[in-house]
Amino acid sequence: MISAQRLLKRFGRTDYRMKACSAHRNFPQREQEMENNRIKLKGRIAAYYGAPLRLGFLLILVNILIYFVSWPSGIVLSVFLIAYFIIVGALYLQSRPILINEMVSFATEYGQVQRKLLKNLDLPYAILDDTGRIIWTNYAFDSIVQGGKVQKKSITSVFPTLTRDIFPKSDDDVKLFVNYGSSNYRVEMKRIPLDQSVADSDIIDGSEKAGALIALYLFDETAVRLAIQEVDDQSVVIGFIYMDNYEEALDSVEDVRRSLLTALIDRKVNKYISSVDGICSKIEKDKYLIILRKKALRQLQEAHFELLSDVKTVNIGNQMAITLSIGVGLDGLTYAQNYEFARNAIDLALGRGGDQAVVKLPDNIIYYGGKTQQVEKNTRVKARVKAQALKEILSGRDSVFIMGHRIGDIDCFGAAIGIYRAARTMNKEAHIVLNDVSTSLQPVVDLFRGNPDYPADLFYDSQTAIEKVTGNSALVVVDVNKPSITECPELLRLCKSIIVLDHHRQGTETIENATLSYVEAYASSTCEMVSEILQYIGDNVKIRQEEADAMYAGIVIDTDSFQSKTGVRTFEAAAFLRRNGADVTRVRKLFREDALEYKAKADAVSQAEIYRNCYAISICPGQGIQSPTIVGAQAANELLNIKGVRASFVLTEYQNQIFISARSIDEVNVQLIMERLGGGGHMNIAGCQMTDVSLAEAIGVLKHTIDAMIDDGEL
Repeated sequence: MISAQRLLKRFGRTDYRMKACSAHRNFPQREQEMENNRIKLKGRIAAYYGAPLRLGFLLILVNILIYFVSWPSGIVLSVFLIAYFIIVGALYLQSRPILINEMVSFATEYGQVQRKLLKNLDLPYAILDDTGRIIWTNYAFDSIVQGGKVQKKSITSVFPTLTRDIFPKSDDDVKLFVNYGSSNYRVEMKRIPLDQSVADSDIIDGSEKAGALIALYLFDETAVRLAIQEVDDQSVVIGFIYMDNYEEALDSVEDVRRSLLTALIDRKVNKYISSVDGICSKIEKDKYLIILRKKALRQLQEAHFELLSDVKTVNIGNQMAITLSIGVGLDGLTYAQNYEFARNAIDLALGRGGDQAVVKLPDNIIYYGGKTQQVEKNTRVKARVKAQALKEILSGRDSVFIMGHRIGDIDCFGAAIGIYRAARTMNKEAHIVLNDVSTSLQPVVDLFRGNPDYPADLFYDSQTAIEKVTGNSALVVVDVNKPSITECPELLRLCKSIIVLDHHRQGTETIENATLSYVEAYASSTCEMVSEILQYIGDNVKIRQEEADAMYAGIVIDTDSFQSKTGVRTFEAAAFLRRNGADVTRVRKLFREDALEYKAKADAVSQAEIYRNCYAISICPGQGIQSPTIVGAQAANELLNIKGVRASFVLTEYQNQIFISARSIDEVNVQLIMERLGGGGHMNIAGCQMTDVSLAEAIGVLKHTIDAMIDDGEL
């Protein structure tokens, strides 16, 4: 509402002191006259009102000059001046109260008109005090809250999301959206300080802080948001559907039935996409391109992409069920960007083992499925192709740096040793980046440190590697594809040629600038992958006994002595290493534990809690143990031997962090659980690290995650 003071300043710049204008006409005459006498005029009105007096003083000066010219004329002018001042003074005293009364009456009537207009304004409007209590509302606001009568109530009782902590604290307006009934409103709140308004008041004491009012406006954006939602629902979504095991499934069925199996899969896929008014086109024998509306994709997401499980029911005598991978891209700025998102999503789905759907947005990635183990591929074509690509990259580089993940394990170290041998076979200078060495890894490292057959600078710490790396160096990352947990993340920025070899399922965080990426989730270990590469890197590769032991040890550890994730190629890789001098007895001696570690593992197993009748959760004590995380992982493996346990989780406090080792046999995908907590891994072997939490809090977060995933049907 425009105040009388602002109105008068706009038209006449008047400075007045008017109290309770709405009751002005009820004042007694004497009080009214006293009030008017207190009002002072200034600005243009004051200048105009005092112009006759200023002209009178100018005439006095003229009169003095005339006395010097002719005193009779001066006397005549003096008489005129006296009469002039009498008349002007009388008019001033008589007209001043009339002028002020008219101005006050105009301001009062104008304020009443403004108040009436604001009360009938179509824009919902309310005034709150600084605690959120409603002081005044107009008719439009009352109609929204279904009849009103909300005065003296808290605004939170009307709009629960409008809490006191979001009220404006300064001159900055607060804007947010609220839902009320079936309507959507944009709320704007502005703070109106009262200290300046009451500074000159004769009624309110402004010596102390007078508080503030909050003006609240509601803008109905229901139609706008519905229109935006409709446009968004019609936006184009691009995706791919790949058959994970097309060749293997066809090989498991009779020749005459292969075309029938393919036709049934095609029918399943086309019917599934057509049911949501989408387009599906087969671009290769085992690949489909799909185009959907975003609204249709939302339906598929709500059903958790039921095609993944539905396609497994197709069985016409095939011994192996078909599994699919789905990659979808949306919310890109262009169709081409959505296509690129879809390509990245399908690559990520395949890298994570297949049998899952990945939805990629500009700032987020959502996973569905991934509950089954990827089927091992019998062909080694991919290994041969990757080996040749690795050889070509390394051949053009002066030096090779090899690194794994922080707190390296035997699989990580064994794979690094295998790549070292490949680089040395090509007469390239090679170094392994290694910082801290755990007690379980120390016996294997000792096979190479101080060994005269190996250079003294075989191992570099992170700082030395950063100093020695050049622009023509190649970096090989083994047993990890997350840049943040590598041994030296700085090397990823310093090296132009990066090769990634890993057997962990890919997550959201990946090494994106890799020249060559060989990530196979079905492989038992990185040592298995490197063993295959060594067989194709060249005919003159001569693996030494220590190197064969290290790589064989990596396979044994990651497969839990060939009990987990072992396939035909796993035993073939082990046989290759045995032929090159690996000795089972020597490797077994490397794994022997000291008494303190053995007791810690036993304590973790004995104190395990069986949560929800099938999840074993325990704590591994780390006091006095150099590598408690390794012991925790071993305890998690032991807990799987308990009947009825579907998955095990062992928490270890180490270096101001909480390490969680997760293990399962085949019923639970622990990778999905660990990804919820910021980690990753395999379906059966995974882990994560948590900071700024205690052991008790970490256990609580883990249990809450398990409960939430069970409720959502993901476990």
